[in-house]
Amino acid sequence: MQETAATSLVDRFQRRINYVRLSVTDRCDFRCTYCMAEDMTFLPRRDVLTLEELARIARVFVRLGVAKLRVTGGEPLIRRDVCQLFRQLGALDGLEELAVTTNGSQLVQHAAALRAAGVTTINISLDTLDPGKFRALTRTGNLTDVLAGIEAARAENFPRMRINSVILRGNNEDDVLSLLDFALARELDIAFIEEMPLGQVNLAGKPLEFVASHDILATIGSRHGLREEAAPRHGGPARYWQVDGGPTRLGLISPHSNNFCASCNRLRVTAEGQLLLCLGNDHAISLRDLLRDGATDAELGEAIRTALMDKPEQHVFAQPDQPQIMRFMNASGG
Repeated sequence: MQETAATSLVDRFQRRINYVRLSVTDRCDFRCTYCMAEDMTFLPRRDVLTLEELARIARVFVRLGVAKLRVTGGEPLIRRDVCQLFRQLGALDGLEELAVTTNGSQLVQHAAALRAAGVTTINISLDTLDPGKFRALTRTGNLTDVLAGIEAARAENFPRMRINSVILRGNNEDDVLSLLDFALARELDIAFIEEMPLGQVNLAGKPLEFVASHDILATIGSRHGLREEAAPRHGGPARYWQVDGGPTRLGLISPHSNNFCASCNRLRVTAEGQLLLCLGNDHAISLRDLLRDGATDAELGEAIRTALMDKPEQHVFAQPDQPQIMRFMNASGG
């Protein structure tokens, strides 16, 4: 079933899909306020894709023209034997970028193995440098562990590293400049992200409120020189600026204030094998059921192509007349 056409996955709006986010678990060692409830019910293990099933799905997508895979969770590095999967993904012929998004808590143990397996890009979540605030935002996290993990990853010289920071009004909007300074000092990229309104997430009974990207940009621009990149070098929803003419790139991911649906190039596979066609909609098919019912690679690929025709034109986050998406972020694949 080797595919040769570069446009193997194109939806009805002529968007080429070349990026898949592959979740290996819905579990996490943190309980971040914007990602999940404090008391969560996780998937039964029998419902979660096996490492072999994950590798097979990835292989089919790469044969369909997908050039970038990002392994997500939950927290992917708490999945037992997950580095076996990374080694298989890193060996896929035709894959150009193998990425992982992590909270950083397990990087001291896993950074070297990830680099050896072929991971090229690593994104690390870090929403504040204040230990007390970090504990409040993550509920269970230890900032010291994450900072040590970042240094362990830096020592492995990944081709690309980025800090991801979700900024919430009334919580950590005053941390923007200190987080940028942290990235600048280490020559890391950093992305500030508007909170995704998935599930019923709140803090002390109050719904969380995102900080608009243009407000973050204004705060940073008051101190630093910024030059916007006309054509980002990597696929994904972020818009990038070069900071002070140096190597650090500032990214803004703006699902609310600057909708990026028209250029969407990605799909998500959840830990239970649901192919999510859009983060902000409930359109999905079960790849797990197809696998466990004996589908061949060709049949799996055809099911993906067919499902892609139902990929919606845009998400519904900003439309109050639409039903709220009740799927928590940890169950959506990061």
